[in-house]
Amino acid sequence: MSKVVVTHSYFLRFDGKQWKGGRPYPPLGTLYAAAMLQQQGYQVSFVDTMFYSDPAQIKAALEQRPSTFIIYDDGFNYLTKMCLTNMQQAAFTMIGLAKEKGAKVIVCSSDATDHYKKYLQAGADFVLLGEGENTLMELMNALENGVTHFENIKGIAYRKNEEIIRPDPRPVMKDLDALPMPAWDLLDIDSYKKMWLKNAGYFSINIGTTRGCPFKCNWCAKPIYGNRYHARSAENVVEELKFLQQRTGFDHVWFCDDIFGLKPGWVCQFADLVEKEKIKFQFKIQSRADLLVQENYVAALARAGCTEVWMGAESGSQKILDAMDKGINIEQIKQATFLLRKHHIKPCFFIQFGYLGETKEDIDLTIKMINELMPHEIGISVSYPLPGTGFYEKVKEQLKEKTNWTDSDEMALMFHNTFSPSYYKQLHQFVHKNYRKHLALKNFRSLVQDPKRFIVSSLRKVLSGLYLAPAVFLSARKLRKLEKAL
Repeated sequence: MSKVVVTHSYFLRFDGKQWKGGRPYPPLGTLYAAAMLQQQGYQVSFVDTMFYSDPAQIKAALEQRPSTFIIYDDGFNYLTKMCLTNMQQAAFTMIGLAKEKGAKVIVCSSDATDHYKKYLQAGADFVLLGEGENTLMELMNALENGVTHFENIKGIAYRKNEEIIRPDPRPVMKDLDALPMPAWDLLDIDSYKKMWLKNAGYFSINIGTTRGCPFKCNWCAKPIYGNRYHARSAENVVEELKFLQQRTGFDHVWFCDDIFGLKPGWVCQFADLVEKEKIKFQFKIQSRADLLVQENYVAALARAGCTEVWMGAESGSQKILDAMDKGINIEQIKQATFLLRKHHIKPCFFIQFGYLGETKEDIDLTIKMINELMPHEIGISVSYPLPGTGFYEKVKEQLKEKTNWTDSDEMALMFHNTFSPSYYKQLHQFVHKNYRKHLALKNFRSLVQDPKRFIVSSLRKVLSGLYLAPAVFLSARKLRKLEKAL
């Protein structure tokens, strides 16, 4: 079988915020594709660009003169869903270098699905649209057998003479247990482990248990796995956990599903198997407030080892949640937070500012919700128009000058809204500082109420309030000036 080089276009060094954080997760989607190719007998060389400083470093792998060069990005990680221009340009560079060596180039990513014409113009021979594993195998086998006509292969885009051909889309997979385990044997896991231990003091690995999301939030794009929701069996997931624990010695798992355990009864079954197999680990997930108000679900999460849940709270304004088609209400966010704490799970909030129609009153409601509920952590973003969403369609005419962020810390509002882009950048800083100030006050009250539970980390958080108070004051003043400047 032919020689194949498989890589991805996420360069950690090109994303300053993530490089500084130093907590990288392996490109899970890329490893699935590599495993499929191995299973079919192809000679697979996996090149991990995660720690590269220059896309030209791919030249060494291209000296092998592979017949096919595949850029297959991870469809599970939000960082690769954001279509950052730094990574897009790196992909274009690698495409050019591979073409110079005479390789056929295949690309699969969220960005390539949304902008397949750009990738074909950059020199790619084929772009896989959406979920790519089955499409990749059909295409590779066609190339291996000398096929020159590809109109019957679903889920691809390619150029024929000057025309771009895009056959019918491919249905998503239903039986996820039929997939081979990701090609963990090809990954230099020690590079990830060393960085995690240095920056976090523990080692976390990523595992996907589902694909897709059935909910209709109108700002959330699903270019790879779509609106259908399919889950691996609990038994299949536990087998991978056992394998990875023996191979990598992980301490912690990020289950990188859009929504973990939505299938009724799945989490309870999973918890039963974890207990039966005596697997000891902690994990974090993403979930929804309306799912987290079910105590049996939360109790099963805790029993399985869940210590942290990130929910898309998004806004403290019901008006904004409704405008987003979020399908939750503020009371559910409050109930979910209470239940998670009751079962000793840390509630964390994703917060989004800048959605269409958001006013100062809506922003104040969101800040009030954060201050009252005091989640364990918050992740703040501004509304980001992703192709294929209803939100994107509403603002796309304004995206002439800028359509993507360069890296995940840019936080630029790319369309016209109530306030200026500089206001939202300052708001991001203010809310983070204000949150940490309130967290310091919370720790101070806890310390006064129960001095016996004193720990050094609590004292540090209390003392941080001394410098946060003036920082919050100055940040708020800058925010007011920007508000008045409109």
